[in-house]
Amino acid sequence: MPRRDVYIETFGCQMNELDSELVTGQLRALGYRLTPDPEAAGIILYNTCSVREHAEQKVWSRLGELARRKVDQPGLVVGVLGCMAERDGKDLIRRMPVVDILCGPGELDKLPGLLDNAVRTRISLEDGLDAELAAERSAGQVALQGSSSRRSSTLAAAADSLEMLDLSRAISPIDADPEPGTPRASAYVRITRGCNKFCTYCVVPFTRGAEVHRPPDHIVEECKRLADSGVIEITLLGQTVNHYRFEHGAAVVVDGVTQPQKGRSYAGGHRRDPFAGTGVTTFADLLRRIHDEVPAIRRLRFVTSYPRDFGDDVLEVIRDHPRICRYLHVPAQSGSDRILKLMNRGYEVAEYLEFLDRARSFLDQPEINRPLTVSGDIIVGFPTETDDDYAATVALVERARYKNCFIFKYSPRPGTIAFDKLADDVPESVKRRRNNDLLAIQGRISDGLSQAQVGKTLDVLVEGLSRREQKRAAKPGGACGAGGAGGPGTTSLTLNGKGLSDHGGSACAIDAEETEAELPSGPPGTVQLSARTDGDLIVFFDAPAVAAALLIGRVVPVRIDSASGLALHGSPADPAYTAAAV
Repeated sequence: MPRRDVYIETFGCQMNELDSELVTGQLRALGYRLTPDPEAAGIILYNTCSVREHAEQKVWSRLGELARRKVDQPGLVVGVLGCMAERDGKDLIRRMPVVDILCGPGELDKLPGLLDNAVRTRISLEDGLDAELAAERSAGQVALQGSSSRRSSTLAAAADSLEMLDLSRAISPIDADPEPGTPRASAYVRITRGCNKFCTYCVVPFTRGAEVHRPPDHIVEECKRLADSGVIEITLLGQTVNHYRFEHGAAVVVDGVTQPQKGRSYAGGHRRDPFAGTGVTTFADLLRRIHDEVPAIRRLRFVTSYPRDFGDDVLEVIRDHPRICRYLHVPAQSGSDRILKLMNRGYEVAEYLEFLDRARSFLDQPEINRPLTVSGDIIVGFPTETDDDYAATVALVERARYKNCFIFKYSPRPGTIAFDKLADDVPESVKRRRNNDLLAIQGRISDGLSQAQVGKTLDVLVEGLSRREQKRAAKPGGACGAGGAGGPGTTSLTLNGKGLSDHGGSACAIDAEETEAELPSGPPGTVQLSARTDGDLIVFFDAPAVAAALLIGRVVPVRIDSASGLALHGSPADPAYTAAAV
């Protein structure tokens, strides 16, 4: 049994992807080896999400498969990390004793100790019991936050061990890269953790705890280290990222390290951060600092934003600092004021639309090929949603003109307020119909926005080989010209078989790439590359195979020749770029 070989599979959001990266660096530093093949691993970790039922069902399915495998390999160590572990607690082990480790998202710094104990326990079980009995015993290693993050404000004075995980992040030019030896172009940086909003459908405040903001100096230093390693695009992460605010006069220092601090609750919407001024770093201030102090970062993004509390100060900083991307992910969730109130979203449709108009008035500059692009989230079939409520949501989507929108059928999530207090009374057939109809409407809008780009020349960050090329390279004898089978930009061998081409962006982006996989190959001697504009539009273009590896991780101009759905198709606008790469 290869007890040092670890396979990690990540489910859910960008925050989980970053958590997995931090865990990976931590385990590598301790001598563990990461493998893309779960069959070759002696340790299997699932970093889970509880926001959507579909992601949870995948985890349960994987655990069922491992329960059967563990009869033949009783020394196998299985861990569940993240939101499912935090929400279900020890009940998860009682339901699935195949699980040896439970570690919540607020306790990931404890994972190495849990893992060492679990390995030792499984060795003793393997030696002391027959295989079938050993397979039915869990190593029982548990680290969960519970409600500790909300018990007392005095906890803010304690050392934040999770901050130390961020600070100790392993950063090098080849960490989590698309293929060993190729440059790493993009990275996530966490600026806040947790959430104070308590939307009735959402489990995040209960699994990730109260809103906590990292010290700005730590964030800027992390960005500098990433830039030094070759990263040119950073996405700042937070559940409500625009709530970021750090009050220096209230900062706590433990053992010489400034600690994160709990966020203040917002009393209502604002046009400028009400706490801006001496001794406070606001979100606008943080964006300005990173832009000005880390010039090697060519693109600075952030997700996810809360619409009611997005001030003009932030919009002005984006407008006046050219390397901050003109892209906002701002969930609406519904177009019905009545449903928004049941969701506890804290705003009405008019406020949301006013924000979109205001953002576009500041940031939309189509005359220089820098339009503002916006994406959103919508839930259909929320409890009591009527045809009129749904019609209001359709009207909002038509008015918002999203680049893409994540549209979900409501599913009750245990641990949420809606699960306990609101009956799931919209029939599944109605949810499915509304979901499909709204997807079609959004598809038409997305296609129209894509068609409007035809004929323009856009600067794009080349992320890697397209899915079409990855699939071609994966076929027997299907070596791609960019560097042999599984060449640069193909699926990563570090985290869950996903590479940098899967890093960031949207589920809709992945759908577009899947569509591309069915298209015929390009001209002989070329490979298709996948790239992204600063407005998060996906661009595919063919480049000489010998140049592809050197183009990955660069920003190059591409002329858009055609568009289909969410995908733009183009060709290098300046042949000198590909010639220089050769």
